[in-house]
Amino acid sequence: MSLLLPPGPFDAYLFDCDGTIADSMPLHLEAWNTALEPWGASFQEELFYAWAGRSTEQIVSLLNQQFGLQMDHREISKRKEECYFSVLPRIQPIAEVIAHIHEAFPRIPLAVVSGSPRESVLTTLRNFQLERYFRCVVGAEDYVHGKPAPDPFLLAARTLGIAPQRCLVFEDADLGIQSAQAAGMQWVKVTRPGTQDEKTFSDSARS
Repeated sequence: MSLLLPPGPFDAYLFDCDGTIADSMPLHLEAWNTALEPWGASFQEELFYAWAGRSTEQIVSLLNQQFGLQMDHREISKRKEECYFSVLPRIQPIAEVIAHIHEAFPRIPLAVVSGSPRESVLTTLRNFQLERYFRCVVGAEDYVHGKPAPDPFLLAARTLGIAPQRCLVFEDADLGIQSAQAAGMQWVKVTRPGTQDEKTFSDSARS
């Protein structure tokens, strides 16, 4: 199924990674629960998808509040990423998004903007042999205020030298779409298999 895009043209495409370029969210959930198991905690699927787009530090803080724990986000992140890397060969790309990456490169600059650590994003891109397509990769360590704040997408736009209103964001998470909207960018939503959204792309006029 092809993605419907808002009217262009656009001067840059900004892509989330997990759930957008890579069908990796179920495996991230698996990795989270493996990392949390020694603490007697677990990450419920509904909550996991509701928090999609948040940084690991934010997620661990919220889980600490939920379970009354004091987990160190650096320790959990390290263990979670090790678990994720171990299942990386099982991850498949999302074909309709990959098609837009190939169509746009090298016509316009491309960036990845993620709530995951940069090395996790780069490892996923290398696994798909896509790293060379992206002029900019923004990871969780590159900003203070993560999605739904506009900061991650604005940082990518500044790095590319493109005005925010000339960027199109590809996102699967509601928090990511809120971030794109706050940055003044149009967006297209990549839906999960078996789910459907009434609105799959922005329709606001650009200045």
